[in-house]
Amino acid sequence: MKIEEYKLHINILHLKVINIIFCINLHPKKINSMRSQCEKCVIRDLNSLNSVSSDELANVTKNKTTLHIKRGEVIFSEGSSLKGVYCLRNGKCKLTKLAPNGKEQIVRFIKKGELVGHRSVISNSVAHLTVTALEEMDVCFIPKNEILELFKTNSDFSMEITRSLADDLDEANSSIANMAQKNVRERLAESLLFFEKIFGIDNEGFISVTLTREEIANAIGTATESTIRLLSEFKKEGYITLIGKKIRLEDKVKLKHLTEGY
Repeated sequence: MKIEEYKLHINILHLKVINIIFCINLHPKKINSMRSQCEKCVIRDLNSLNSVSSDELANVTKNKTTLHIKRGEVIFSEGSSLKGVYCLRNGKCKLTKLAPNGKEQIVRFIKKGELVGHRSVISNSVAHLTVTALEEMDVCFIPKNEILELFKTNSDFSMEITRSLADDLDEANSSIANMAQKNVRERLAESLLFFEKIFGIDNEGFISVTLTREEIANAIGTATESTIRLLSEFKKEGYITLIGKKIRLEDKVKLKHLTEGY
């Protein structure tokens, strides 16, 4: 490189550095807003983090990582050792467990605002379920030591986490009872009503989540072929409308009657 070119290169670098310093001084609030992101996040009001103080949230913000997850991507797998907890900023996930026959069983679904992985972190055990994204989404990863510190020092947070675990246990008990006491037709009707309740509907009234027939079958504990047949029956009977993978509930009263066995 010639001396003139070298001097020009140095001058350009100096200008870039000056520009960066100027931008930093000009927009200090932009940096501060990033640091206080957790405190201003409305999603935390939907989970146990609503009991955490401003100072504690500031510390979480410093150490958390935001991740973009693609549809079908596994956030963590059953049997893995978790290094932290995930908070869903948006989107939806399925939680699955592998049966002894190698078949995937959907245990439950979660949506934006929920924490996942806290059970394993608190109990210091491996993950009991696999968490998979049902659509593109963003999650915040909070390191294990941050969660454990909050659990030890913040009694309100500990209580909220305990309540969350108790709710999960109640939901699991209900699911086991339904599997044992209700037939497949009743379980499908109940699941469709449940999907609409937790995921909501889009502008056309369709359930706001895209599930394959296999995923629905795994959720109600039956074969994919049986699910396809039952969905077609529900459509013929006027209970639902089907367009591709989209499902709209047309007669919720009759579906509710089905779940109750008549």
